[in-house]
Amino acid sequence: MTYNTSKLFSGIDRRTFLGASAGAVAATTMIPNFAAAAGSLNVLVWCDHADAKLIEPFEAAHNVKVNVKTYEGTGTALSILEQSAPGDWDVLVIDAPDVPRVAKDGILMELPKEIAPWDTMFPELRDAPYTSVDGKYYAIPEKFGYYGFCYDKRVVDPADASSGDIGWNEKYKGRIGVYDYYFPILQMIGLSMGLKPADIKQSDLAEIRKRLLAMKPNVKVIGDIVSVQNALVTGSVDVIVGGAEFTVSNLIPTNPHLDWTIADEGGLIWNQGIGVLEKSNQKDLAMEFVKWILSPKGQGLLATSECFWAMPANSAAEIDDESKGHLRWDNQSDFLKRSHVSLFPDAEMDAAMLDIWTEFLQS
Repeated sequence: MTYNTSKLFSGIDRRTFLGASAGAVAATTMIPNFAAAAGSLNVLVWCDHADAKLIEPFEAAHNVKVNVKTYEGTGTALSILEQSAPGDWDVLVIDAPDVPRVAKDGILMELPKEIAPWDTMFPELRDAPYTSVDGKYYAIPEKFGYYGFCYDKRVVDPADASSGDIGWNEKYKGRIGVYDYYFPILQMIGLSMGLKPADIKQSDLAEIRKRLLAMKPNVKVIGDIVSVQNALVTGSVDVIVGGAEFTVSNLIPTNPHLDWTIADEGGLIWNQGIGVLEKSNQKDLAMEFVKWILSPKGQGLLATSECFWAMPANSAAEIDDESKGHLRWDNQSDFLKRSHVSLFPDAEMDAAMLDIWTEFLQS
């Protein structure tokens, strides 16, 4: 099997938040020389939007050139915008929890409600926190997924895989990989303790820390998505804690022994939105791009992008049955009912969680 990591996962690193130092990010950010001009649209997006099969139909339909810049983390996006001239960028894709702050800073324009296919959108995405800000829409949900468990069906009991306690299961000692992203992992541990993300308090962190450190003897690899993917595909580990459809769905066609699920105790939902920049000089064209991404055809192409697969926000997305199977489409009603939206912490909680995670990495 050929394993092209550039096409597996090059994008969603949710560790870079709004509070990231713009100066620190700017030192490593390269700004492409895209001219803001009629006949072109400049989009600042995650890697799943860079797929030619998604971009080229829009270009052909509107006789324009779409210039794509991919980034990881909202802090990086804001740094790029700060270094750019007003109007250089037209479209922004963003982690949903970041939308309120970005909107209040005047970065995103208010979108007409009718721009979105609300009637066919999964209700849990339509009604999720951050979908609207004070009753106004600045970024429309376009794609979502879960933090859960990926596993090798040849050696892992599916019943074990759906247990939030699999990370501590002695059957998989030394066979666990962990996605190196502290906040969802700590929220997942909270769920295994019966704590919803919104209910986790500073006083709960001591027990969460205890459980996290107790997992370490079972852990062989802690790494980014590509690292844990490689470990699972090559058989170095049998389970990835924190992975889900975005980690393995696009690998399953050539690795049918792989699968993913969420915990019986409930999954943790991530979701992303697409909006138009307030300073764009191409607002009408940018809104047409948003409509394309939210359309059934666009949603199907986005969901199965070469970079990473995940669920479309629009349930009317055009996706073939085989791909729907890899995305666990028929399980979504149950998954969504049992899951909770991942919430970003305030500064104090974030610092405390990061300290716990650092201890886990160094233990």
